[in-house]
Amino acid sequence: MSQFPAPTPLEWRDAAIKALKDRPLESLIHLDADQLATRPLYGTANATGAVFAPRPSDSEGRSWDLRAIVEGGDAAELNTSILTDLENGAASVLVSGSVTTDAAKLTRALEGVALELAPVALDAGFDGVKAGEALDAVAKASPRAKLSFHLDPVSAYARAGGAPSDFAAILKDAASKAAGWASTYPEARLFLASGQVAHEAGASIAQELAFALSSAVAYVKALVEAGVSTEKALSPLTLGVAVDQQYFDSLAKVRALRILWSNVSKAFGHEVQAQIEARSSRRMLSARDPWPNMLRLTAAGFAGSVGGADVVVLDAFTRAAGLPDDFARRQARNTQLILMEESNLGRVDDPASGSWYLDARTRELAEAAWTEFQAIESEGGIVAALEGHVIQPRIARAREFIEKAYQNGSAQIIGVTKFVDPDVRAVSVTEDVSEAVSYDAFEALKPVRIAAAFEEAGQ
Repeated sequence: MSQFPAPTPLEWRDAAIKALKDRPLESLIHLDADQLATRPLYGTANATGAVFAPRPSDSEGRSWDLRAIVEGGDAAELNTSILTDLENGAASVLVSGSVTTDAAKLTRALEGVALELAPVALDAGFDGVKAGEALDAVAKASPRAKLSFHLDPVSAYARAGGAPSDFAAILKDAASKAAGWASTYPEARLFLASGQVAHEAGASIAQELAFALSSAVAYVKALVEAGVSTEKALSPLTLGVAVDQQYFDSLAKVRALRILWSNVSKAFGHEVQAQIEARSSRRMLSARDPWPNMLRLTAAGFAGSVGGADVVVLDAFTRAAGLPDDFARRQARNTQLILMEESNLGRVDDPASGSWYLDARTRELAEAAWTEFQAIESEGGIVAALEGHVIQPRIARAREFIEKAYQNGSAQIIGVTKFVDPDVRAVSVTEDVSEAVSYDAFEALKPVRIAAAFEEAGQ
């Protein structure tokens, strides 16, 4: 059996220079928003060492939790959606909207759901404690209930640019409630330390990871102050990260977060496996022509699963235009089901390990994120860094870098800046009537959607 000859780096260089003609070899090197270089060739000559960051998995079963998003205020409609999701492939649900804070409505929405089998997660912002109390009422102190309270007041604080009352008191109250729920529900996840709010505001990968880590540190410290042991404060924490259409970067981001959390938990004296929830990016979605979003969401789901996320949450492809219908929700479920059950992406632990490029990228992102994390902590932590206007200008610079790439054509959005469909087929959505809460204590991390500027200019 004949084999192709393996070219040396020098032979590759000569071939590349010839193919580039008048362009310099350096034109193949690209910088990202963290000013990290992506080189054209990776191998033993520029290797940084292997990285192995697997999630704890069962290759014969479901390697990750397929979580469906359910949004709205009508409890009966949400109940139909939740049961449909769980009966058709979803393993858990993420409930968002006004229904979360009303115990009677949440009970109706979760009617028929076995909380001991199907985890229920919440997304309630500043109403996290109130929503948690409603979920507690539904669970009726069942010790086997798999609840994800997902308390995340830091993200709500950053997104709103302030809080309805003293934030220190809000965090203290959340930690106190979480400490009680930890005793009642030993399998519950308490806090969600997510970098999603930074990502949606235009942050670089390192900035997003650092935001998640600093939030995690704030939550662990708050739980310890509430009387929870350090080890028990670390274990029920979920780390949140965004995944988008840049699947190599996204899967490297997930891997980097697992490595970073190992270091942070060690610093607390107890090394704990990271529980990572990867949620699809909304800043990558298009609204005028939502159909290409299916490809973006597939890439995001691929990144989350291959990167080793424990939970993967994909938006419906029409989410940028409004709340999705049944068809769009089914597409969101089926995208993951195909990745899981037909593509078998979960049957290998950390399949990216051993790739010269992905190992190098993972390590570089982890190192850059650690530097950002140390900068935040040196300012007194995530809350002080937000209030002191340390984080906002850094994210603004990253957002400007990303937006310029689309403006000058070095990056494209299919269906928006390239291959624009003049006659887009309509989709069915319901208007999203939720309103963003805003305060003026400091500059808020407001979400951006990259396609919006181009869609508005083309109208």
